[in-house]
Amino acid sequence: MTATVSADTGRQRMRTAVFLAVAMAATVGSALAFQHLGGYIPCKLCLEQRTPYYIGVPLMLLAVLSSALRWPAWLTRGLLAVGGLLMAYGVYLGVYHSGVEWAWWPGPTDCAAAAGPVDTGGKGVLDALDQFVPPSCDKAALRILGLSLAGWNAITSFVLAVVAFRGAFARD
Repeated sequence: MTATVSADTGRQRMRTAVFLAVAMAATVGSALAFQHLGGYIPCKLCLEQRTPYYIGVPLMLLAVLSSALRWPAWLTRGLLAVGGLLMAYGVYLGVYHSGVEWAWWPGPTDCAAAAGPVDTGGKGVLDALDQFVPPSCDKAALRILGLSLAGWNAITSFVLAVVAFRGAFARD
């Protein structure tokens, strides 16, 4: 009976890791779609909020591999716990950025867009710079149901952190 319970828990951890990898990839993919397809230029804090996802997706894929190959359970649990910590950091970043947008506290003084090279269109660089205004961290580019993308990121990160910690600390 113990082997059956352990196998079920191992499969549950694998399903959790697959869910987290897909959800994290979808979340950061949505942000990239807003940027590249929707034309929303991210500010410094927006870009920083993507970091936990860029690290989390490969870690969750490693957790899937760990579970599928039946590596030690502590490894899969540890990877899920690290994923939970990354998402907890994502909650912090989302709440911080939302607070800056709502003017609850000041944002970083160096907050400007990290853009690529400026296309001058045959004009001088100064003319092109006059037309380009990088986004500020304290202005929400878009609000959906009253929340900015940073606010939605905080909620998403919180849900994913709970899922990851549940998977990491579930009893065998």
